[in-house]
Amino acid sequence: MSYGWAPYVPVAKRRAKAKKKMEQLRKKGKNIQPIEIEGRKIAKTFWGEAWCKHLEQFSDYDNRLPRGRTYVRNGSVCHLEIKKGMIKAIVSGSEMYNINIKISLLSGTQWQSIKKKTVGNVGSILELLQGKISDNVMNAVTDPNTGLFPRLQEIKLECSCYDWAEMCKHIAAVLYGVSARLDHSPELLFLLRGVDHMELIGSDLTIPTSSRRKPKVTADLSELFGIDLDETPEPLKKKKQKKSKASAKAEISTTTMPFEPDQINISRGLRASHLKKLRKQFDMTEIEFAKLIGKQVAMIRRWEITKGVLNLRKANLTLLESVFKMNKSQAWKIIKVNHNNLL
Repeated sequence: MSYGWAPYVPVAKRRAKAKKKMEQLRKKGKNIQPIEIEGRKIAKTFWGEAWCKHLEQFSDYDNRLPRGRTYVRNGSVCHLEIKKGMIKAIVSGSEMYNINIKISLLSGTQWQSIKKKTVGNVGSILELLQGKISDNVMNAVTDPNTGLFPRLQEIKLECSCYDWAEMCKHIAAVLYGVSARLDHSPELLFLLRGVDHMELIGSDLTIPTSSRRKPKVTADLSELFGIDLDETPEPLKKKKQKKSKASAKAEISTTTMPFEPDQINISRGLRASHLKKLRKQFDMTEIEFAKLIGKQVAMIRRWEITKGVLNLRKANLTLLESVFKMNKSQAWKIIKVNHNNLL
């Protein structure tokens, strides 16, 4: 008796077929994002493990989820993309199956409740994304009913396979694949639920801008990083040394002269090219520049590949405008202190 099941296809043959299909999609311009598991453990960080633990507590899923572990481990999740309120994936089985998982967005009331419990208890965005958080914050974001993870009724599953069950092995593989993706990009969980993880940080860092004629970092910035940014030693005022034009020009171009906005013409809006020139002026890598302004490296990279004027939040724009008024020496002082504070 036949129930209409597709014939078994060996894993090696499935992989070859899937690879060919993914290459075709790449050529068509689709950004293919496969899930690759190293070792036996699928999730290895706080956010990935918390996602698995949350899903495995649902009795509706407990006998179906294990079937997906083998699939995700053997590389069957060829593509997994997390968007606002949606997980889209392609899984290789007897055929190539398309999976759509709809996740309800957090309500304003839910998000306000989480923020109320966590704001002031998260020291930095780095601590939050690395899962280095207090028990109070951990309990708030992982609470099965009021936390960040979706409840059973907020998850809608859809797969193009022939399995009559709502939770087929392909969907199960994708859900485990999400945990692996959160290991590397935990901020995607906040995107999925339609909220901004930056709102959980204990303090809203806004750096005042200084005048354009005398671009000087304000005292507030000095207090913020706990260092003295005034580098003009008083003894120099008593005795002036005559310098050659060449030496004076060299000194201005290296350390004492802030990066004037006029040099890169940001009057019509901040662009990726401006950030790249600023990094070059400071002689910093993307990682070092990210440490300077307290942002993720991925965010810096996104900014630097954006075409046209950057559409930034007001706080980020204010921060960058103030950084443009620093000189190289000031910037490197801040990066050292900022880095130590994040450890």
